Amino acid sequence: MDRLTVDNAAHAFERQDAPDVELFRHGTMTIEYYRPQGEDHQHPHSRDELYVIISGHGTFLRDGVKTPFEPGEILFVPAGAEHRFISFSDDFATWVVFYGPDGGEVA
Repeated sequence: MDRLTVDNAAHAFERQDAPDVELFRHGTMTIEYYRPQGEDHQHPHSRDELYVIISGHGTFLRDGVKTPFEPGEILFVPAGAEHRFISFSDDFATWVVFYGPDGGEVA
């Protein structure tokens, strides 16, 4: 992909059946467009990650703590943490940036 725009990501997303599509990779970093429909079925990931909320709103659950989210917000999830988006609007979409080694970076 030449440009990481929301429109380009949405078009790439529409061409497959998964709730996410990888758009860029460099070293340990990958960038995905994530847009679950109805329910988020994520499991803990092996690397640290950032969510940059593109659109929509709802509640984010991380390690048992619920927090609201909105467009423009950045959410950090350390490697191995239980997390998912709950009660989100139909227009919810986010960038996901995975980075670092398996097990996460040293604090």
